[in-house]
Amino acid sequence: MTDQSNYLKAAYFTLGCKLNFAETSTIGKILSGKGIIRAAKGEIPDICVVNTCSVTEMADKKGRRLIRSLASRYPDATIVVTGCYAQLKPEAVAALPGVDIVLGSNEKLKIAEYIESWLSDRRKRTEVTPVFSIKEFHPSCERGDRTRFFLKVQDGCNYFCTYCTIPYARGRSRSGVTEDLVGMAREAVAAGGKEIVITGVNIGEYGKDNGQDLFSLLRRLDEVEGIERYRISSIEPNLLTEEIIRWIAEESRAFMPHFHIPLQSGSDAVLKLMNRRYDTSLFSQKIKTVREVIPDAFIGVDIIAGARGETPEQWERSLSFAESLDVTRYHVFPYSERPGTKALLLGDAVSQEEKHRRVSVLTKISDLKMESFMRKNLGTVRPVLWEHPSGEGMMHGLTDNYLRVQAPLDLAMINTVVPTLLESIHEEEHDLIEGRPAENMI
Repeated sequence: MTDQSNYLKAAYFTLGCKLNFAETSTIGKILSGKGIIRAAKGEIPDICVVNTCSVTEMADKKGRRLIRSLASRYPDATIVVTGCYAQLKPEAVAALPGVDIVLGSNEKLKIAEYIESWLSDRRKRTEVTPVFSIKEFHPSCERGDRTRFFLKVQDGCNYFCTYCTIPYARGRSRSGVTEDLVGMAREAVAAGGKEIVITGVNIGEYGKDNGQDLFSLLRRLDEVEGIERYRISSIEPNLLTEEIIRWIAEESRAFMPHFHIPLQSGSDAVLKLMNRRYDTSLFSQKIKTVREVIPDAFIGVDIIAGARGETPEQWERSLSFAESLDVTRYHVFPYSERPGTKALLLGDAVSQEEKHRRVSVLTKISDLKMESFMRKNLGTVRPVLWEHPSGEGMMHGLTDNYLRVQAPLDLAMINTVVPTLLESIHEEEHDLIEGRPAENMI
């Protein structure tokens, strides 16, 4: 890259999932290696990199709004847009004001080459590989400005759920090589990392394309000395085996009592419409198994309200099932119509008003379950990894079972795991616990 790049500053903006955050951090590292430094807070960037999401129509809107805002705030900046929205709708993205470079999923980590070309001729570019021609897997293990590292082990998805555009945005399932991923975990240790979040689009499919397997990868990662914590970001219920659950409970050194398992509907009929690969009986059994062997595990569950074709009777069945599960929290999403998906052909649409009502009902159930779980943990001492200061003289961290905790700032505790007494629920942020590190107890 030209000497000019030594003076360039880049700002990074990420929408969507943890996988996107991992990839944005990798992009930052790539550009830093080419002499493009991260713009400090308040600085005017020369380059804005936007890593978009397209899981819902709202995600698309957020992406467009952000890009327009950046073009207005930084009219002289080069704007590079990548991610799922760029892959799915490159022409629409390229037409937005201020956009100079549009990169698809396969081009995302080749960003330095495209910026270099832009610097030499200032010619706008849209580079997007047809999604089902994408064969490469690009691993990453970065933390950006966070304490935790995010290790990408898998990309793409073969499931083609009827409501979902992700296979069209990221392609078919592709996996990393176990030895390479273990090597990246060791590099994270060398960089001071204590916790790694394992990310991917459909992590349970890891290795089915290249002769590897997920359980073997988890066991190899568990052997990496220096990493004190691992979390699996999300895993399909039919791919979360009892073998993995019991291994985490009984043998694993560093995998945390924390699961994120998508349900999407508590109605078998709706699950069938969605082309999900399990039923409520299987899902319920997985939750029971986790609770039996790891009673204090955090169990987060995705659920969609108001899916196309969901009748009032199916909604009531789904609601009853959601209430019955011994989970910690629901991540509730209103169903979003995605152009080109098969869901558009399935039954009648649920009105926006009714969707919002169902979201509200499920959110209240989630709030009650979360409060109950937090109260069960009050008065206990749990290990907390304290992260970077968050302002106002406070520091925040996560317990092993994924509860957010805050305490007065002690710089010596940052990026260390400290036994912490969980004392009370925060008065304003009701998913935050006030804690006291055990070292500060008298």
